[in-house]
Parts: sequence; structure tokens; C-alpha cells
Amino acid sequence: MNKGKLYIISAPSGAGKTSLIKKLVPNLNRLMVSVSHTTRSQRPSEIEGIDYFFTSVDSFKEMINNSDFLEYAQVFDNYYGTAQSSVEQSLKNGIDVILEIDWQGAAQIRRLIEDSISIFILPPSTEILRQRLQGRGQDSEETINRRMQDAVNEIVHYAEYDYLIVNDDFHTALTELKSIILSRRLVIEQQQVQQKSLLTDLLA
Repeated sequence: MNKGKLYIISAPSGAGKTSLIKKLVPNLNRLMVSVSHTTRSQRPSEIEGIDYFFTSVDSFKEMINNSDFLEYAQVFDNYYGTAQSSVEQSLKNGIDVILEIDWQGAAQIRRLIEDSISIFILPPSTEILRQRLQGRGQDSEETINRRMQDAVNEIVHYAEYDYLIVNDDFHTALTELKSIILSRRLVIEQQQVQQKSLLTDLLA
């Protein structure tokens, strides 16, 4: 069995990262999203264990002390982290895992897992990014202004990633994202294991 691949997907808030991932995962087999832990408040539409594992700051810091996280970072005054055990088990079982994390977490993962694949998603413009944030109806204008500033701080790290996708047309961006994962599954090292029986038969 092939070991699963680890995909890092980052983007500024409002670029459409989460929407793309939610549409992608049901359309590809052997693909899952790692559910992060966070100390931020749960939103009305969010489900515990599906969107995030919501935890207290004290519990989060205890997990840090116990080395339970593959990566963690502080974003918007809240902590976010990826539990190590669940990711490693999924990869061992041949499942590709998506980490939906910011540039800080991505940098940590790349140092730990050299064959991880990183993808950065950009909005088509700052104007459209602001419109998307406003369209959520979840944040005050002050919070939106802060997110716009933080978006610049996130985007400046785009060149650290392996792939770059501009989410202008959603379906085009989704196709590009799917193509990256499918192409990685077709490399010789993967196919030699996946198609072992076929190759043995053809070369008999």
C-alpha cells in the first residue's frame, strides 16, 4: 500500500480556501481534511469535530507541553493546531491528508515532513477579497480591516509554496486543485506500488 501524501493548503481569510476544500474532498477517494484544534469561539454554523475541535486555552497549552501537535500557531489572538497522531495514522493507511493551515504552520510542517506538498490560494484582487469578507456578514468593519492587513502578511509568503492557484473562477480553481492531487498520485513511485499486479502481468 502506498503511504498517503500530506497536502498543505494556505490562503488569506476570504480567498475561498475552505469552500474549495469542502467541494474537493467528496469528489476524490482516499482524501480527507485534518480537523484542527482551536481556542476561538465556535460559530453558529460550525460543528464540533467536523469544522474544528474547540478547546480552552489551558487545554491547548497542555497539548503543546505534551508535544501532541504536529504544528500550531497563534492567529487573530487564537491558537490553532494539528494533532500529530491522527494525521500520521491516516497517512500510514494510504489516505492523502489536507492540512488547512496558515504560513506559520506550513513552515513547521515543511521542516518536519520534507515530501509534503504545499499549495497557496490567492484572491483575484484586494477589492474582491474585501467584498467576500463583507459578504460573510460575520465580522465588524474593524475586524475586516484587520483581516485585510493580515491578508497581506499571509500573501507575502506565497513563494514558499510549491503551487499557486488564483481563485477567480471557483470551478477553474477547483479543477486546478484537483489536478495537483491527481497528478501526484500518478508519479512512478506511487504507480509502481498501486499497479504492481498489472505491471507484473504485463512484463511476464
